[in-house]
Amino acid sequence: MSTTPQATPRRATITDVAREAGTGKTSISRYLNGEMSVLSPELRARIEAAIARLDYQPNQMARGLKRGRNRLIGMLLADLTNPYTVEVLQGVEAACHALGLMPLICHAANEVEMERRYLQLLTTYRVEGVIVNALGVREETLRPVGSGGIPVVLVDRMVDGLVTDMVGLDNRAAAELGARHLLDNGFDDIWFVVQPFEQVSSRQLREAAFREVMSGQGGKGHEGGTGGKREGGRAGSNRDGSEGGVRGHTLVLNLGDQAAVERALAELDHAIDASGNPTRTAGRIALFAANAPVALCLALHLKARYGADWQARVALLSIDDPEWAELTGVTAIRQPTYEIGYRAVEFLHERIEGVQTTARDCLLPGELIVRASTLR
Repeated sequence: MSTTPQATPRRATITDVAREAGTGKTSISRYLNGEMSVLSPELRARIEAAIARLDYQPNQMARGLKRGRNRLIGMLLADLTNPYTVEVLQGVEAACHALGLMPLICHAANEVEMERRYLQLLTTYRVEGVIVNALGVREETLRPVGSGGIPVVLVDRMVDGLVTDMVGLDNRAAAELGARHLLDNGFDDIWFVVQPFEQVSSRQLREAAFREVMSGQGGKGHEGGTGGKREGGRAGSNRDGSEGGVRGHTLVLNLGDQAAVERALAELDHAIDASGNPTRTAGRIALFAANAPVALCLALHLKARYGADWQARVALLSIDDPEWAELTGVTAIRQPTYEIGYRAVEFLHERIEGVQTTARDCLLPGELIVRASTLR
């Protein structure tokens, strides 16, 4: 029995179609470009029949480059394992389909050097625009794209020194919404748990907004911690009017460093264990996760340490609303992820088509989904 692989059939070319239809390549090009008025009905019928017989598929890349347009856009993603990213990508793909664009997805896996390399690579593919949702991308990293006349739209990020369109969550409003919900439900010890935020504008905005809300309760000063920086303070009274304090802390949870994660979680464990009677709502600690990966890390740890009833000891609220949050009764601030992706492509398409306006920020509101975890 022969194991020699069969040769791949040669794909038909425009020359083959012209020969089959008994005409020149110029007429075939006009047909493919929709210039039907310059072709006779009889010639159009011959070309259509030749294309069908040969199963001819035009080389869209070559045609696009010849016209200076290839309809390719790049999308640089920091973390494709993040549910937020997958949901945004669904909106991107839908908008690309509607607008006749083809997305080229680049997953940098939270590596800053990989982000730089992908951006350089996208310029060699002559993409017509780039959507960026990256970790540590800087203005100088985006320069090969922007300076080459390629439009850029940022998703849920701002980059110092770069003036361009941005689409994302209203991060300040979302963090304020979550913090006030926890305060309104009587929690007096609230921990904002966030990944390292020095280089990520969305995390910076969420942490700053949380700190401002807590400071508005009368808190002052800072508290240090082994797991990361903690910003905190005390208020004069609880929401129920009794004497006491409202304390806010920021805890950095570096998911890329297991030793740092263990130190941070140990600090949380100490605070939870010291919180007193777990049935007293005012004494129950609330954790405010800055995104879904942080929330999942916290939930898995708390269940392993305290069992299935861990939410009797500590409440959890998350920015992002992954599917598991509904199953476990975790309160969430749902992001309009599909709309963020769709709108980012619309902005980019407008720039590709020549729209000249000042840089635009499209900040979309989050939706508070209240579940059992944070109720009295």
